[in-house]
Amino acid sequence: MDPILIKTIQFFLSLSILIVLHELGHYIPAKIFKTKVEKFYLFFDVKFALFKKKVGETEYGIGWLPLGGYVKIAGMIDESMDTEAMKEEPKEWEFRSKPAWQRLIIMLGGVTVNFILAVIIYIGLAYAYGEQYIPADSLKDGVAVTEKAIGDKLGIQTGDKILAVDGDPIEDFNKTYLKLVEGNTMTIERNGQVMEKEIPVDFIATLLEDEDRMRFLSPRYPFIIGSIPEDSGNKDAGLEVKDEVVAIAGDAFTYFDEAKELLEKYKGQDVDLTVLREGQGRLQIPVSISDSATVGVGIGGLSFEELEERGVLRLETNTYTFWESIPAGLDKGVSTLTSYMKQMKKIFNPDTGAYKGVGGFAAIGGLFPNDWNWPAFWGTTAFISIILAFMNILPIPALDGGHVTFLLYEMVTGRKPSDKFLEYAQMIGFFLLIALLLFANGNDLYKWLFK
Repeated sequence: MDPILIKTIQFFLSLSILIVLHELGHYIPAKIFKTKVEKFYLFFDVKFALFKKKVGETEYGIGWLPLGGYVKIAGMIDESMDTEAMKEEPKEWEFRSKPAWQRLIIMLGGVTVNFILAVIIYIGLAYAYGEQYIPADSLKDGVAVTEKAIGDKLGIQTGDKILAVDGDPIEDFNKTYLKLVEGNTMTIERNGQVMEKEIPVDFIATLLEDEDRMRFLSPRYPFIIGSIPEDSGNKDAGLEVKDEVVAIAGDAFTYFDEAKELLEKYKGQDVDLTVLREGQGRLQIPVSISDSATVGVGIGGLSFEELEERGVLRLETNTYTFWESIPAGLDKGVSTLTSYMKQMKKIFNPDTGAYKGVGGFAAIGGLFPNDWNWPAFWGTTAFISIILAFMNILPIPALDGGHVTFLLYEMVTGRKPSDKFLEYAQMIGFFLLIALLLFANGNDLYKWLFK
C-alpha cells in the first residue's frame, strides 16, 4: 500500500478517536448535570452532514469538514454562534443556568479526557512493549555530527560527549536532539575537558532551513558495507555486503567519520582496503578511490542489536509489570506535556525562528510511520492527544481555555460576563483560530512547494 495512503488512514483514524473522546469529555458531565446536549458531531457539518441520527434529545452525526468536532450544549455561546436561543429566558436544563462549578467541570472535561487518554496509551505501551533506549554513556567515543554546518552553529564536534542540557543529565541518547531543541545551555566533554556552552537562540531556525538535515547527530558507526550498487566502480573488486572496513592503505580507523578523512587523503588513487569478514578474518581488497573521495558502496545494513554485538553501543530495555507501568505511563504523559510546553515557549519567542516550523494537517500526518505499526500509531496518537489538551486549554476565546478563563473570572469576582461580551469574544477567538489554521497549513504548503 502507498505510504501516503497509510499515513492518511492513520491520521484520520487517530483524529477521529481523539475528537470523539474529547467531545465525550464535555458530553458526559453535561448529561450528569442534566444539561441538554443538542448535537454531538465528529467533524463539522457546515451546511450539511454525511450522516446524522437523532436519539432522544441529541442529534448524533458526522460532518464533512475534518477540522475537529463539537457538542452543542443548550444555553451556551459556542462555535455554532446560535445567539437566538440566548435571547429567551434561561431554562433549568441550559448550560447558563447551571452553577459555575458545574459549567467549569463541563468545559474542562475535553482536555482532561485528552490527557488521561494519553496516559492510558503510555501505560499500555509500557506494559506491552517496555522501553528500549541507547544509554548515552554507552557511546564511549562520543557522537557523530553528520551535518558539520549545524554542528558548528551549535558548537559541537564529532567525538564530543553531550553530558547534560540545562543541567539535566542526558541518559537516553535518543532524547538528545529534543533536549537540545528545548534547551538553553549544554554541558559537553571534549578530549577529556568538560565545558559549558550556550545553545544559540536561533538554533531552531538553523535546523528549519533544511529539514532533511535536521537529524544532525548519530552514534559513531563503523564503516560497514550495506550495499554495492551495480554502477559502482568497485563492483567486482571483491567487497561483500557486511564487510567492515578497518583500514585504508594501511591507515587504521574505528569509525566511518574517521574513514571519510582518509578517503579525502587518497581520492583518485588505487589503494588496499583492510576489511573484516565473518568467518574469514582480515582481508586485503584492492579498490579505486574516486575523485569525489568515495568507494562506491552504501553504508549501513546493521541493526542496533548487531551494532551492540560489535560493541559500538549498548541497548537497554526497561520492562514493566502492570502495576509498574502505571507510574511509568503517568511520568511519560507529564514529561511529554512539559516538553511540548517548552517547545511552545520557543515558538512564541520570535528570536528563535521556531514559528517557521509550525505545521498543519500535513505536518501532523507526517508524524505517523510509512507502514502500519501499532506501537508507533498509538505512541503518535498519545502525543497528538497531549497537543490537543494543551492547545485547547489556552485562554483563547472559542477554545475550551477561553470558556474556562471567563468562568474562573466569574467564580472569583461573582460577576458573570454578559452574553454580548461572550458573543464578541467567541467571534474574535474564531478569527484567531482561522488565522492560526491558515498560517500552519500555509507553512506546510510553502515547504511542499519550495523545499
